[in-house]
Amino acid sequence: MQPLTIRPSVPADLSAITAIYAHAVEHGTGTFELDSPDMTEMARRRDAVLAAGWPWLVAERDGQVLGYAYAAPFRPRRAYRFCLEDSIYLAEPARAQGVGRLLLAELIARCEALGARQLLAVIGDSANAGSIGVHRTLGFADAGVLKAAGWKFNRWLDVVMMQKPLGTGAADAPRDR
Repeated sequence: MQPLTIRPSVPADLSAITAIYAHAVEHGTGTFELDSPDMTEMARRRDAVLAAGWPWLVAERDGQVLGYAYAAPFRPRRAYRFCLEDSIYLAEPARAQGVGRLLLAELIARCEALGARQLLAVIGDSANAGSIGVHRTLGFADAGVLKAAGWKFNRWLDVVMMQKPLGTGAADAPRDR
């Protein structure tokens, strides 16, 4: 078995990325999306993240994409340009093996190197112990819970907000983007 590789995504990864996300949409509560986007839409989303200069990574072993992670602006207004939101999705067989932690650690490092100052986790479902735990392990602090913010699978779901300062955080002015 080859070691796990974390690398920038390429267009050839889109089929696996789309399948991983479709499973999360159809079976999980980590995303509040209700309909699985097709590969064209996933390509559009990936292209938008990359065009904005932010990372979209995949975890790969033995030629198989096991998961992906990306960072995108938290909100579209220019004042938010140093504040990103992370997203991480894993293929079912890759869960509870440290893949998410490695993806998030690399994502954090790349966002920091690109000048981001805050990284937010907007975690679907307050029962999502895996995602909450991975974020907490990598230095994210609780920032709040939005109670009953989403309706999926015939039940109300909370949103857990977590935050991690990057670089010098709010201690000084960032270099402009």
